[in-house]
Amino acid sequence: MKTRITALSTALALGAVAMVPAAASAQEAGDIQIRAFVTGVLPSDGEITDVRVDNIGVPAGSQTTVSDSVVPTIAAEYFVADNFSIETICCITPHDVNGAGALAGADIIDDAIVLPATVTAKYHFDLGGIKPYIGAGPAYFFIFSEDVGAGAAGLGITGADLSDEFGVALQAGADIDLNDSGLMFSVDAKKYFIDTTATFTDNTGILLQTEHQLDPWVVSAGLGFRF
Repeated sequence: MKTRITALSTALALGAVAMVPAAASAQEAGDIQIRAFVTGVLPSDGEITDVRVDNIGVPAGSQTTVSDSVVPTIAAEYFVADNFSIETICCITPHDVNGAGALAGADIIDDAIVLPATVTAKYHFDLGGIKPYIGAGPAYFFIFSEDVGAGAAGLGITGADLSDEFGVALQAGADIDLNDSGLMFSVDAKKYFIDTTATFTDNTGILLQTEHQLDPWVVSAGLGFRF
């Protein structure tokens, strides 16, 4: 899925470049941009990096993976100075945690929902009709609605929780003007650096607690408007 989304974003960007008009609007202090994206959320393997508690004897070689997700997203930004903006995004993204290695084929957590609250400071380079940018900022992942998968239930687990966590996001992309009235085509990529703690319980307490590396790529393409 990662390859397909990257290829699609590249093809759309190349097609939009061909439509860039000679006239292009500048990015000035006080401007607002709203962009609507199709977004691929592509976690790293979601691997176990540490086992804090193991009261159920998880087999040696046990690992986990986190599923990819494709969702609609909205990005809104305000230009606090010429070519310098503050952006936030709005989306929720569902993911499953599945077993790998000795746990291959096991459903561990179903339908965990992630709300990746993110604020980035961005600098925009004005190349006329094409405006690349770079950015960075803090992120906080709210994770909720975790359901115990069948594989975890088979180990006696009745409750699952993925911890909310702070992290950081790096960002790069480009806005490509489609006319001189503010309409644009945009491509965007963010790399998050963030982990989570998975806690599995039954009615007696904690059965298993593990640390997981998420570090997702978030790759987007869509249309926007500057006003």
